Amino acid sequence: MDKKNRKELLEQYKQIKTYMGVIKITNKNNGKIFIAGFPNLKNKWLTLQSQLEINRHVNSQLQKDWNEMGPEAFTYEVLEEKATDKVVDVRWEVKQLEKKWLEKLQPFGEKGYNKQPVE
Repeated sequence: MDKKNRKELLEQYKQIKTYMGVIKITNKNNGKIFIAGFPNLKNKWLTLQSQLEINRHVNSQLQKDWNEMGPEAFTYEVLEEKATDKVVDVRWEVKQLEKKWLEKLQPFGEKGYNKQPVE
């Protein structure tokens, strides 16, 4: 690939907007929810479903319920998304968004799959 072509492709790549944000997975059978923030939401539900299907999701309780109840028992929703193009520290911003939604929805204990944050 020549330099001109490479430069054009790089510019095109830079123009693609990416979005960070917070998602919610809801168990329709018991009402429990899982909240998580990600620096890139593109295809996130497909990624999470794949992790759950191959028994590799980081949340063991969510994984257990998925295995027992199947994918049809769960819904996916983007709670908040924000373009990353003007964000200086994406990881910090994602943590702040996630913290806000964890405080708002309190998905702990009987209400959800998240672990209570340590203060």
